[in-house]
Amino acid sequence: MLRVKVCGIRRVEDAVLAADLGAWGVGFIFWPGSPRFIDPYRAKTICRALPPWVVPVGVFVDQPSDYVSAVATLVQLGAVQLHGNETVETIERLPHRVIKSVPVTENFDEAIMDRLPNRVGVLLDTHDPRLHGGTGRTVDWTRAAAAALRRKVWLAGGLCPDNVRAAVDAVRPFAIDVSSGLEASPGVKDHGRMRALFAAVGE
Repeated sequence: MLRVKVCGIRRVEDAVLAADLGAWGVGFIFWPGSPRFIDPYRAKTICRALPPWVVPVGVFVDQPSDYVSAVATLVQLGAVQLHGNETVETIERLPHRVIKSVPVTENFDEAIMDRLPNRVGVLLDTHDPRLHGGTGRTVDWTRAAAAALRRKVWLAGGLCPDNVRAAVDAVRPFAIDVSSGLEASPGVKDHGRMRALFAAVGE
């Protein structure tokens, strides 16, 4: 069954609706450079409103391992998602479930995924050295589909109610990660778009 993660959560009502619609997880961005940044203490409060089967995921970009672990402990994250240039050595030192973003560029070679430990989830996203995700731009689904034949992948990048069914059919990912395609503004989810996306995924 396809997992759906709703990322960029900043409001409790958005997190609760995601859970009600069947989201596997919700994502909190702890990188201050993002317009969807959330304070860890606020994220902890939001998590208290979630049922226990929804996985809280923290998103980080080249931040110290000690900070990542401290936030993971405070918020009680079920996984950490890394969107920077974190090394394999850094990933292996983290005692948490890890999802690692891998940018799908014009020169993308799916063999790059082989460098990551098997326990690490691979998230395919667009390449943006400034925003590190949440750009609203789609990845090359043909390249992503080739990667999905090699390893379980999470698909991100510009997914929305209008294209998610086509994306899932083309790539056959293990999971999808959706953020800007569900928003009225950065960090504010449009509940109609959320419902429409989950309806499309369920078709």
